[in-house]
Amino acid sequence: MATKYYTHFVTGNGRAHSVPGNEWSGVVELREPLSQARANRELRALLAQSFDLDTDEIRILHWARLH
Repeated sequence: MATKYYTHFVTGNGRAHSVPGNEWSGVVELREPLSQARANRELRALLAQSFDLDTDEIRILHWARLH
């Protein structure tokens, strides 16, 4: 059974000379629950892969498991 998470994050590398990042929110559906200790890192990796970005270009503002 899939596990759903609400995510709120920004994309962009935060450098002053770069294009400002974009703010996103939505539901991410995973096959297995995130591990509490690595949840932020796991979400960043998944989102970066989905947006074809590096993980350092994703900043998670908030996430929560949906029931």
